Amino acid sequence: MHEQALLRDLVRKVDEVATAEGLRQVTRIRLWAGALSHVSASAIGPMWADVARGTRADGAELVVEDSQDLDDPRAGEIVLTAVEGVGDPAAGS
Repeated sequence: MHEQALLRDLVRKVDEVATAEGLRQVTRIRLWAGALSHVSASAIGPMWADVARGTRADGAELVVEDSQDLDDPRAGEIVLTAVEGVGDPAAGS
């Protein structure tokens, strides 16, 4: 499944960001999905909990902004826009 491979890669990237930002636990992940990326919240949302289970992102909310703009230069991309969690220095946790 293409979506599961994408989500496993996302978990790896989220873990890298969480490590760099000193997050012990990830609580929310935000993605932007271009109109031509063939990814949508409805396609990957139901699989998220299973793929993230046992990782630092276990239980994290996955928020996907589905773009409809076919003319956006990033229309074929999926962009990780934010990783939030416990231990985030900006939040004072």
